[in-house]
Amino acid sequence: MKLHYQSHSPYARKVLVFAHEAGLADRLEVIQQETSPVQRNDDVFALNPLGKVPVLVCDDGTVLFDSSVICDYLDGLHHGDKLIPYAAPRRLQALLKQALAMGLADAGIAARWESQRRPEALRWPPLLEGHLQKVIAACDYLEANVPDGERVDIGDIALATALSWIEFRQVHDFQPGRPRLSAWYRRFCARPSMMATPLSGETVDRPASFPPGAADAVALA
Repeated sequence: MKLHYQSHSPYARKVLVFAHEAGLADRLEVIQQETSPVQRNDDVFALNPLGKVPVLVCDDGTVLFDSSVICDYLDGLHHGDKLIPYAAPRRLQALLKQALAMGLADAGIAARWESQRRPEALRWPPLLEGHLQKVIAACDYLEANVPDGERVDIGDIALATALSWIEFRQVHDFQPGRPRLSAWYRRFCARPSMMATPLSGETVDRPASFPPGAADAVALA
């Protein structure tokens, strides 16, 4: 199977950590791709009309995209304990953690756009604050509802990889003042699956047709 990947994507890392936890990592050929909302990657668009990674090309040629869909597929390929539980209440708890993690990553990425990636003249501080408040509220919720740690599931993987991206991009320093969350996060980051999949790299956002100074002209138009 071919996993189209990006080394600084929390969603792509979620899939690769999942594959390690499921014992499937050696069945994946990882293909590094660079994507950005303002930089078209034709190879990725040919597989996913949204132009985003992760994308999994299965052995039979089936193409899957979206981290949750890919993880669901991978969970059906191994014979160990399922990382997406079948039955309630564990299934609902795992899916709720996954939903929180995806929202946390979305809000963190949006906050980074407003603080760093968007041309300075086009940034809107109230929108940045709104996104950061979601990140902070999610981390506060996790401090009060830290995963129990009995078994690793899709929700734990999603949370750890989302938090690792928040830390990697310095969006919010979530560990001080949250001892329970911090302890859980440090334990999870010590797992072989996390240590084998470190985040790295920077996103290139500026297309060739968007020269330096153009943002100022747009702002003044």
